[in-house]
Amino acid sequence: MECSSRELEGLIMARKYSELVKDWPPERHARVKAMTEQRLREMPLEELRAARELTQTSLAKILDVGQSEVSKIEKRTDMYVSTLASYVKAMGGELEICAVFPEGKVRISQFEDLAAKA
Repeated sequence: MECSSRELEGLIMARKYSELVKDWPPERHARVKAMTEQRLREMPLEELRAARELTQTSLAKILDVGQSEVSKIEKRTDMYVSTLASYVKAMGGELEICAVFPEGKVRISQFEDLAAKA
């Protein structure tokens, strides 16, 4: 089946997000909002760096390491707390470590001196 250029234009024409979601039921809006908020609270280091609009190369310069070292850090599942603290500080943040219990969260303060040195 062939489409005319006008039909094809209508299929690929950009639409505003507000137009796409205007007919969604309130429950769907709430679900999407909750998923977005959860996604912003949890993300891998690589996505966090990208969200902060930093490249591996620019972060490597701040950390005074090679770009390949930043790549290795982002792929690690186990690393020193000091390495993670330095990485987060280079992005303009501060690392906090919390223990989560059914009764609530407890911030572990043992690493505060380490974060100050990073």
